Amino acid sequence: MNHNILLAGFGGQGILFAGKFLAYSGMLHDKFVSWLPSYGPAMRGGTANCSVIIGNTPIGSPIVNKPDILIAMNLPSLDKYEPECAPNALVILDSSLIGRSLVRTDLSGCYIPATALADENGLKGMANMIMLGKLTAASSVCAADDIEAVLKKTVPERKKELFEANFKALRLGYEYRS
Repeated sequence: MNHNILLAGFGGQGILFAGKFLAYSGMLHDKFVSWLPSYGPAMRGGTANCSVIIGNTPIGSPIVNKPDILIAMNLPSLDKYEPECAPNALVILDSSLIGRSLVRTDLSGCYIPATALADENGLKGMANMIMLGKLTAASSVCAADDIEAVLKKTVPERKKELFEANFKALRLGYEYRS
């Protein structure tokens, strides 16, 4: 089974980094993996999305047209991609930036105020990692036991001082109960 994951938001929200984290998680378990970033011409503040496919079978195309998992970090992303989700898809959305519920009744929604939680816990700019923590708790895409190893692989050496904050954000999202 392949997981077709779409992460979407504004540039600067860490969408591409979150996608890379998921791709490394799949690679850790010798899965077939595809990571395809996409962003508008104005990276910070423009649109950004990332298609990630993780599975047991070869991947024919890196494009996710019908995500079975959607991470939406802003309202424009939810508005654009909710209609494209596969039936019974899991949608994780940042409820501090998205002021509405899912329209489709065949989707499973996880509402987490990731941006507010990041700000309240001194983790400004790490809402993406809180969202990944929630994804880890809500699905089988990434195992909780693996997040530290994946994070060590994903955080570049030049930003190693951010490792602990990223790990704290992942745990915060994983432990969040709405």
